[in-house]
Amino acid sequence: MFERRFRHTKRYREIVNTFIRYGFGYVLFRVGLTDRDLSKKDEQSDTNINMQSIGRRLRYTLQELGPTFIKLGQIASTRHDILPREIISELEKLQDHVTVLSFDHVRQTIETELDDELENIFDDVDPEPMATASIGQVHIARLFTGEEVVVKIQRPGLKPVMETDMEILERIGQILEERTDWAKRYRVLDIIHELSLSLRSELDYLIEGRSGERIAKQFEQQAFVHVPAIYWEYTAKKVLTMEKVDGIKISHVNKLDQAGYDRNVIAKRLADAMFTQILDKGFFHADPHSGNVYILPKTTITFLDFGEVGRISDDMTHHFASIVVNLHNGNAEALIKTFSKMDLIGEKTNMDAFRRDLEALHESYSNVMMKDMSLGKIIIEIFQVAYHHYIDIPSEMAMLSKTILTLEGVISRLDPEFSIMRAAEPYARKVMKRRYSPRRILRRSMNDIAENLEIISDLPRDVKEVMSTLQRGRVGLDINVKQAERFLNRFDKISNRLSFSIIMLAFSILMAGLIIGSAITDQSTVIWKLPIIEIGAVVATLMFILMVITIIRSGRM
Repeated sequence: MFERRFRHTKRYREIVNTFIRYGFGYVLFRVGLTDRDLSKKDEQSDTNINMQSIGRRLRYTLQELGPTFIKLGQIASTRHDILPREIISELEKLQDHVTVLSFDHVRQTIETELDDELENIFDDVDPEPMATASIGQVHIARLFTGEEVVVKIQRPGLKPVMETDMEILERIGQILEERTDWAKRYRVLDIIHELSLSLRSELDYLIEGRSGERIAKQFEQQAFVHVPAIYWEYTAKKVLTMEKVDGIKISHVNKLDQAGYDRNVIAKRLADAMFTQILDKGFFHADPHSGNVYILPKTTITFLDFGEVGRISDDMTHHFASIVVNLHNGNAEALIKTFSKMDLIGEKTNMDAFRRDLEALHESYSNVMMKDMSLGKIIIEIFQVAYHHYIDIPSEMAMLSKTILTLEGVISRLDPEFSIMRAAEPYARKVMKRRYSPRRILRRSMNDIAENLEIISDLPRDVKEVMSTLQRGRVGLDINVKQAERFLNRFDKISNRLSFSIIMLAFSILMAGLIIGSAITDQSTVIWKLPIIEIGAVVATLMFILMVITIIRSGRM
């Protein structure tokens, strides 16, 4: 316990001193992390500092503090919805400035992780690294079967340092959210938790290997996408061995031209591969920069490095597809409905002002050619408008916009005429159609019926609890008048759905009783010369059709 506290104190001082050295002492004082004496110099010069300078010094600070803070800066650089562009542009330049790991450390890590001597594992390992980064170092090796492979080795002692950093950052995040409104608004703790999950994944090469294999399975039936195979017998938490690919880096345009590749085909295949992952599978390579994409013979796209992957739920995929389609159609009202369905609109949101800003954004692009539109930038601008109106954007959407921006940067060098917006639109429409397929509608309907039955079964107990609470006089109401209409409409919707479900259930029970009774007594069910069962079947069918139409029109029942 004492050792842990000492380690935290020592590292905390390093962090604070580094921020002060780069001129952030006044900021630390303002948020209650340092004394005023340490910030006087920064306070005097604070008014003469521009955003570009702040971003540059922040980048230097994070680079000096090491892998955890570099990763924090890289994640923060995806939050175009909450950070100024000048700071974003500097954080995007964050690089891993690290020393080369000695081959003795490489040997020791491989032998410890794979539980054997290096000479018994590989026929040969190149002592000179192929690449270095803050978390791992890459070497080329050869198996005893003669195959060349790439071996990624994790740097020693990373986990305890990063765990210490994460514990300190989480504590700082708690302090910031307790003491400042901006930290609550920017959801600093959420960003730190996102960083924590990302780092833990990157520190476990088994997770990275499984992510690569999962994406490889997405393209088993498509020959134009290749993912390097993982050699699991030579892979562990800190050692990752994979197939070595010999291709041309996608940013080496001249080499691609010399080799006779059609860059238009490369651009289309890369876009198709990414939107298949994002909009069709919901699991995607989240960092498709030029260093992670190579071109193999027959214009085959190869993805490398699956340490950073993104996940997007079915509902979020549908919402993102809605945004793309509505952008394509220029429908601002439909965009607002999408945000409403995502349950992101807060009580502080002025809907009229939000609508005006979205329409103004749309008008600014009305005369822009499709090929000149940047889907990533437009989505980021929408998110900025949304955030200005107190609409919080989910982190998975923020990562998605960053991934698309990265993709656009790579593709624009290949083919400046290629439109990501046009490439994404068919995939988005496919998602919309898939959502309203009869099978999905039926499955959602059955789920809704099951949920409504559960609500009905719990209704007596819930009513009893409400009545008990009312009798004890412990009910308080806090309704924002501006949001009262939306609240009442939603409540009315819930009431109607519940009533409709009860009626359908009662009607189904009644019809079942008639059918069973007539079968047992062997009597007809004609009353007043009317075939009751046949009429009931027609009514039940009409009610079911009405329910399906309601689902289709609203997107949810």
